Amino acid sequence: MSERHDNSAAKSAILGKIRRSLASVSEGADPNRNKARQEVQERLASRPKGIVPKRAQVGHYEKVAMFMDYAERVSSTTARIGSYDDLPGAITQYLRDHNLPQAIVMGEEPRLKAVNWRTEPQLVRTIGPSDGTDLVGVNHAMGGVAETGTAVLASGPDNPTTINFLPENHIIVLDANDIAGDYESIHDQLRDMSGTAHMPRALNMITGPSRSGDIEQKIMLGAHGPRAVHVIVIG
Repeated sequence: MSERHDNSAAKSAILGKIRRSLASVSEGADPNRNKARQEVQERLASRPKGIVPKRAQVGHYEKVAMFMDYAERVSSTTARIGSYDDLPGAITQYLRDHNLPQAIVMGEEPRLKAVNWRTEPQLVRTIGPSDGTDLVGVNHAMGGVAETGTAVLASGPDNPTTINFLPENHIIVLDANDIAGDYESIHDQLRDMSGTAHMPRALNMITGPSRSGDIEQKIMLGAHGPRAVHVIVIG
């Protein structure tokens, strides 16, 4: 009985301390609480960074070259074109080279929507999410990480997440100006794009095709998503 009484007393003491703490916060009576809250607000506003590797702290052209190099190291294929006017031709050429039908599914991301797709009239485009039957999907990345060759895609009505995972072939379009050296810079881009209080429902970081080594420790591509990832860098 004494042990049970001791446990009950300890529990009451802990709950009492929590109640007093909550009361002081709600009344604004605890100066230490107010100071801590101010420190948190200042930290969030200043966006401090931790240790960032020097590997990708290079010039813009070096970042783009590093991104493409690392993307290819993880089994992606890459292409570089001069402008969005060249995008339809680059996509149709990729489809021909891989014996794929001239058909893609894509969202209405503003930069993709503005492309003059009439230059490749044989290319059939389906607009909207993938239903799982599409062979090729096209999405536009919000950024790229040079140090790992990673494309970063923010979800939304104009950039359906299903396109990232369901088609067996995923074509990622990326503006060279959106390639950053490190992940921390991408986080800053996301905050500038969405604000501190709003985030996309999903943020997918894609480093090469889907893969798994679960079966006899042999790497198999396409285990949980696309078998092939092709990144087209513009600019």
